[in-house]
Amino acid sequence: MIEKHIVLEDIDLVTFYGVNNMHLQMIKALYPKLRIVARGNVIKVLGDEEEMCAFEENIAKMQEHCAKYNSLNEETILNIVKGEQTSGPAGEGEAICFSVTGRPIIPRSDNQKRLVEAYNENDMVFSIGPAGSGKTYLSIALAVRALKNKEIRKIILSRPAVEAGEKLGFLPGDMKEKIDPYLQPLYDALQDMIPAQKLNEYMEQKIIQIAPLAFMRGRTLNDAVVILDEAQNTTTQQIKMFLTRMGQNTTMIINGDLTQIDLPRSVKSGLKEACEVLRNVPGIGFIEMNDKDIVRHKLVTRIVNAYNKYEKEQAEKKKIIKLEH
Repeated sequence: MIEKHIVLEDIDLVTFYGVNNMHLQMIKALYPKLRIVARGNVIKVLGDEEEMCAFEENIAKMQEHCAKYNSLNEETILNIVKGEQTSGPAGEGEAICFSVTGRPIIPRSDNQKRLVEAYNENDMVFSIGPAGSGKTYLSIALAVRALKNKEIRKIILSRPAVEAGEKLGFLPGDMKEKIDPYLQPLYDALQDMIPAQKLNEYMEQKIIQIAPLAFMRGRTLNDAVVILDEAQNTTTQQIKMFLTRMGQNTTMIINGDLTQIDLPRSVKSGLKEACEVLRNVPGIGFIEMNDKDIVRHKLVTRIVNAYNKYEKEQAEKKKIIKLEH
């Protein structure tokens, strides 16, 4: 009789043990000769050495499956114990990573595929496109994949805290509470890809950091995927400061929509200028998305098209008025 302690890492314990410990109870039933007790992320096992080796090997396979797919079910557990082949969900081949429900996150348009290719081929990528084209979501999926594969040590997400009609100073709470609403889209995407318990752990350990752009000054960012969202609302000085934070083994993704600039009219968008200045620099990729890449509700595409048409008509009217005068 020997005793072993198996430590579960990089997985969500609720997903692994199952609701009301259903998966754990099934595992215990499959190994009646072993005494299995789970406490948090530690499984204590007592029993025959040969049986223990098989158990340890299969738990490792279950853990690997759970970490990769964010899911585990009775069928998979049974297949692993029987030594049969297990498979992931449909669409696994193209998947960047998997959501907390086990859904594969895949590029859904040609330009989204180009974004993935540009990320794989460059150390810095500019992704420009309309609302709903998947820029932020896909970028965070790429960062989560790199973190899970241990290619990097941290993910850093940032965006400028620029008001879109509201005034920051009038919002209630301290600075963090004032800024958090601007960072909510980043939290939303992370919560869709990383189980809540694991996400909290990553954020407490500073493995995943979400901060306003101003907090980037003075830092050198190494071994990370760094994402700047809503970059159209940066000034020239801000985006230059951000881009020069890049350290060793770091990939930067800069997302923005040049049709949604909330800066004062007199201030030029730093993103617009960066696209002009850096267009031909080796190692920097540029992906331009359009309304065909929009993956939100079908009405979003119609709304974007309607506004584009309206703005063109207004621009034409202004030209005619100028010519008449």
